[in-house]
Formats: sequence, C-alpha cells, structure tokens
Amino acid sequence: MVIARPLPEDLAKLPFTIYQARDLGVAPKRLRAKDLVGAGRLIRAHAGRDPDLVERARVLCAATPDAWVSHETAAILCGLGLPPWLGREPRVHLSKPHELPRVRRAGVIGHRVHVIAGEVVELDGIRVSGPARTWLDLAHELPLQYLVAMGDQLIRVPRPELEFRNIPFAYKDGLRLLIRQHPNMKGVEKARLALDEMRVGSDSFPETFLRLALLDAHLPEPELQLRIDPHDPRSPAADLGYRKYRIAVQYDGAHHRSREQQSRDNRRDEFFINAGWSYFKPTADDLADDFRELIGRIRRASRSPWNAGSPSAR
Repeated sequence: MVIARPLPEDLAKLPFTIYQARDLGVAPKRLRAKDLVGAGRLIRAHAGRDPDLVERARVLCAATPDAWVSHETAAILCGLGLPPWLGREPRVHLSKPHELPRVRRAGVIGHRVHVIAGEVVELDGIRVSGPARTWLDLAHELPLQYLVAMGDQLIRVPRPELEFRNIPFAYKDGLRLLIRQHPNMKGVEKARLALDEMRVGSDSFPETFLRLALLDAHLPEPELQLRIDPHDPRSPAADLGYRKYRIAVQYDGAHHRSREQQSRDNRRDEFFINAGWSYFKPTADDLADDFRELIGRIRRASRSPWNAGSPSAR
C-alpha cells in the first residue's frame, strides 16, 4: 500500500490551488492522490472535509487573477449583516474590473464592475470589496430600511475592546463622495435616500429598525445612546429615548445573554428606573411586531403627567 506523502503545513488542512502547491514543491502526482479531490478549476481540497465560506472565498480568489470577493459574500466577511433571506447562497460572489471578462467557474457568481482605487481592500489575506463599496453594491437589492441599517453599521463608533478598531468603517461625507463617483450604478438613488436617514448611534439592525419605526409613527427623532447625565461619559446609557419626556428604550439582543453582560444591563436598568425614567426593554417579539405595541406605550408615556414615584421597567 502506497502512503501519500504529507503535504506542506500551509496546505495540510485548507483547500489550495495547484499553483500554491507547485510553489511549495508538491509534485503533480501528489495532487492526484486519493486524499485530495478536485474543487473547481485549478483547485484541490481535502476529501471528506467541506471548506467554510472564508476558506472557499480565499482559494477562489487565489485561483482567479484580478478578482476579489464582493456583494453578499463581502458583507458576511466584513461583518455588516444581511437580511435573513440573503447570505444563504453557497456560491461566492467575485467581481472583476468592468473591462475584464466576468468570472465563470463553479461555485461563483461573477460580476463586472467599475471600481476606483481604494474600494478593494485586503481582509485576512483575502481581496474583498471594502465595507462602504459593499454597501453601495447591495443598494439595488436591499430594501431601504435594511440599507439604512447597514449604513448605520458603517458609520457607528466601534468598541475597540471588542472589534480591534477605533474608527468607523466610513463617514457620511465619504459615502456621499462614493455615491457621486458612481452616478450610473444600479441602486445609487436608493443609497442616496438611505444616507439621509442614517445616524451615528444606532449600533445594531434592530436599533435602526426601532428608530425608523418611531419616525414612521410620527414621533420625534429620538436621541441615540442616551445617557442619564449627558455631561458624564461614564453615565449609564440606553439605546435611544426622549430626554424631554424622560423615556429610555433599550433593545436586548443576542449579545445581552451572557452573565457578565446581563449584570451590566441590570445595573443600567436600575439607574434609569431609580432616576424616575419610563424605561422600556423591547425584545425580538416587538421587532417581529414592527414595534407597534411598543410605540403605543411610548406614545402614552409621553402624554402622561410625571409623578414622583419610581415607575417599573416596562
């Protein structure tokens, strides 16, 4: 029985191109061994192992000169979030400059696009459309509220201790320039509308949807990341609210389920309640209801005379 020679460490677990194998001195005969399978033109993968999206994107980029990851795949890799009906496509979106042929290979959705220097970046060694360009690429297929929500993710202030960055993905002025640079791009008018509705401080999709729902209900524009004491950066903050009416709203998403986060949340809740604020904590059920019942409660609270008692969390 012939035992296949071990592959170099760089190729031992991940799919790779025959060019990468050749550069590392792997003989062509070794690439035909039974522990490897063809995974597309010029690509080999390990038998019995399904590569994940990042691995597929990496090797497809390596096997496709002048191409980069874009559209829905880029949104996933950049952590921008997508509507539930997108992002399920197993194929990888790859773009090439408009003057070159579209990528045509198994497992790929190819695009030809006008691209400007700086719009393609490198993410963990993978060429990918940057977050701002990805937002514009998806403008034609995202509903307006989702485009606003993704845009809010671009311009929000990151948390360095969690995200290992301290500046936003983009600023509104930069996005305005991006739109002007692509006047004929499909979806550009919708992107312009979304930009007008984007706000710094909506830190998740549900927070954006809640803010937009309040505006659609003809309630005033809420203050975002509302602190009990606006002059103290360490003062407890809610996602949004109305200082004039002492109303605060905090959406508890999935990241609030850890014990440590729940302890912080409980302390914040107590601060608002003990300070006499009307305090609302919507959940995924309210999101599924388009916040209709919540909006009714907020509207009633804004019209009620305030008393000296301590209202309970709603």
